[in-house]
Amino acid sequence: MFCATIEPLGAYKSSVFTAAESVLSKGTQKKNCGIQVPDGMAEDAGITRSSFEFWLHKALQWGQITTPESQQDVCLHFPELQEFLLQIYGALKHMNCTDAVQKFPLIGQLLGRLCWNPFVIGHDECQKILMWCLCCLYSGEPQNPVELKANSWIQVISSLVTELSRNWFNRFNNQQSISLQVRSVSLLCVPFINLPEIIPLLEALLCYHGDGLEVLHFEFLEAVNEAILQKKISLSDSAVVQLWLRHLPSLEKALLQNFENLIFGQLSSVEEMICLIKGSLLLQAACHPTIFRTIEEFFKNVLLETNGAPEVMTIMQVFTRCFLQAYQENNRQHKFPLKAYFPHNLHSLLRVFLKQPSDLPAAAVHQHLIHIADMLKAIVATECMRSCNSVFETWILLIHFGEWADMAAEYLMVSNAESSDALLWLLAFYYDPNVENHQRTQAMLEGRSVCEYLTTLSRTPALSSRDLQAAVNSKISRRQPTNELAIHLIISFLLFTSNGQTIAREFIAHFAVTYEVFRVSSLLRRTAHRVSQFGTKYQRTAKLANDLLKILKFVD
Repeated sequence: MFCATIEPLGAYKSSVFTAAESVLSKGTQKKNCGIQVPDGMAEDAGITRSSFEFWLHKALQWGQITTPESQQDVCLHFPELQEFLLQIYGALKHMNCTDAVQKFPLIGQLLGRLCWNPFVIGHDECQKILMWCLCCLYSGEPQNPVELKANSWIQVISSLVTELSRNWFNRFNNQQSISLQVRSVSLLCVPFINLPEIIPLLEALLCYHGDGLEVLHFEFLEAVNEAILQKKISLSDSAVVQLWLRHLPSLEKALLQNFENLIFGQLSSVEEMICLIKGSLLLQAACHPTIFRTIEEFFKNVLLETNGAPEVMTIMQVFTRCFLQAYQENNRQHKFPLKAYFPHNLHSLLRVFLKQPSDLPAAAVHQHLIHIADMLKAIVATECMRSCNSVFETWILLIHFGEWADMAAEYLMVSNAESSDALLWLLAFYYDPNVENHQRTQAMLEGRSVCEYLTTLSRTPALSSRDLQAAVNSKISRRQPTNELAIHLIISFLLFTSNGQTIAREFIAHFAVTYEVFRVSSLLRRTAHRVSQFGTKYQRTAKLANDLLKILKFVD
């Protein structure tokens, strides 16, 4: 029987409910037996004089006794008690504190004595309804001594925080008893989550850890998360991180909220995206591997659901770079190795990706790109024979470090043709890891055709926008991923070749409308941010990319 497993809550609870009883009773004199309900007490919402008298006698009879007989009697009366408390709540919720005490003069004594009983308060439903009733007697702006008394009970919270902070529970030998009491206290907090006075207790509970199993009540974790999302309370960063670690739905809701801000926030540059990401606690929290891997799973799902939307790819790239910076700053002791964040990837490949293009000599960047492409190709060729999931994880890692794919598109426009096969393969894999070898070969053939034609146009005297448009119409396939690869190459042509820069402003609007403004804008924003890290060398390219973005603001 469930009731038989309820344990007394002991001294920890009595400090709360002694105060609740004393301040809510309006000074009525407690008697050991035979208390009569006043003749003038209103009968409301089915609450009869006899029923009130019955439950008050029961509360007195039960007291704090924890014998098996007392426990059995409490358990037998749970259904009727729960129904009676719901009737009380139905009446109280339509009154202020003063009116409630006038109609039910002994309401404080009844609720207080029920709260005193460890078996009543150990029953989730009865405990919850009792807290609802007590909430009805709380006044946001007390106007008289009665309301002040009714409010004062919550002030015992500060002592509970002190006890939690000092690991008061170590006085108990029974770990199960400790967990039950912490769980019970967490549920008691639910009706008062939005009160500023309770914040220290919320934070103490969130930072308390038991024997490895979750001890906080699910309703408590849900309520805290909703209050944070609705900006009704503000907790310390450490408490919020603890909430996310203990309660996956809280982390997922925070992730979704931040992601929506990044997607729909009408951000005009990667710099604005970086500010938004760095201003979020998620970035700091991501230094914990468990939270980072949850964020990673979120990105994977969104990437698959949106079929590799460029905005999602950009967010992943920017978040990764922000995370790596935070990791270096906040994890100098290297408490967690990077392998803990990317457990499904070869560490040798991760090390190659971690190098920043801006930190390499100009002559070494191109060679590093070839090295990345060769490593990816070898891994994919090996893993295809074992597991498609391994190929997928390798592709996800490339998305995280997608600036190398952007640089591959740039170097295909400005470097010699000897390396084009490796870089084209990298771009083809970037835009679709799922294609079979013969399909990727076909995509590379079409990509090479576009690349060679653009290279020819880069040497054509007096190139016009109309010439490039004719080439686009004839060379770009309507089939993905080939058209995505081609669009990337054309943007690189416009930004990194002299002929492209000359016609870019005239060409961009019609091109973007034809091949999706959001896709073109995403590539322009990423490129503008990337080249700005190289200083004056790419100053003209950065200015052109930003000018093109301004033009696209007026394009539907």
